[in-house]
Amino acid sequence: AVFKFVGRIIGKAICDGHLLDAHFTRSFYKHILGLSVNFHDLEAIEPDYYKSLKHLLDTPLEYLGLDLTFTAETDNFGELKVIELVPNGKDIIVTDENKYEYVRLIAHNRMTTAITTQIDHFLEGFHDLVPPELISIFDAQELELLISGLPDIDLDDLRANTEYHGYKSTDLEICQFWSVLRSFSKEEIALFLQFVTGTSKVPLDGFQALHGSDGIKKFNIHKAGGSHQQLPTAHTCFNQLDLPEYPTEELLREKLLIAV
Repeated sequence: AVFKFVGRIIGKAICDGHLLDAHFTRSFYKHILGLSVNFHDLEAIEPDYYKSLKHLLDTPLEYLGLDLTFTAETDNFGELKVIELVPNGKDIIVTDENKYEYVRLIAHNRMTTAITTQIDHFLEGFHDLVPPELISIFDAQELELLISGLPDIDLDDLRANTEYHGYKSTDLEICQFWSVLRSFSKEEIALFLQFVTGTSKVPLDGFQALHGSDGIKKFNIHKAGGSHQQLPTAHTCFNQLDLPEYPTEELLREKLLIAV
């Protein structure tokens, strides 16, 4: 009943054009839109678990010494239960050939199956006021902005609370980066903030109070190796932007807009 009520509140706010200081995980916005979540959505929710699964994908199983089956443990009010990810999953050994399917299923279980009841109740209330076909025109980032509005982002404050790894604050690439951000529209800046932190929400105490997965974590820019044809990438759990070196400010702007 609580989740249905929350769904109705969010739906009512959208119908009436009222903005809410309410922010959800990217995977939950996808649930509202009826979109499938994927393994990478897990990074913003459980970064350590995401890293362990990624390590599983990147490393031959013979080197890990793991004995895995197509099962998952769930915590039901303190009681650990083992569920099968597929029929007879307890009898199916995870191998290098099927581990991608295993990771897909276990991530889906973590972000969807385990909270199906709560999602269904929320959507029941939400769809009482906002039909699925009306909301389906948006993506997850746009839905957050629809619910919460465009934030007022102080780029001077963000810059004053940025850390650099591989770059210095005086490097040409960094000066060009901030110049590009200042050329962005308000919506593009909000999309950038979503890209690097996972949300458009600005901390009440400014960017000095920006949180990551394990407490206060300032926005940080890392020098990325590889070709300047690559796009910038982000790790939202660490508020981290991996920024390649681009030969011109125009190319940097183009790549950053594509990425966000």
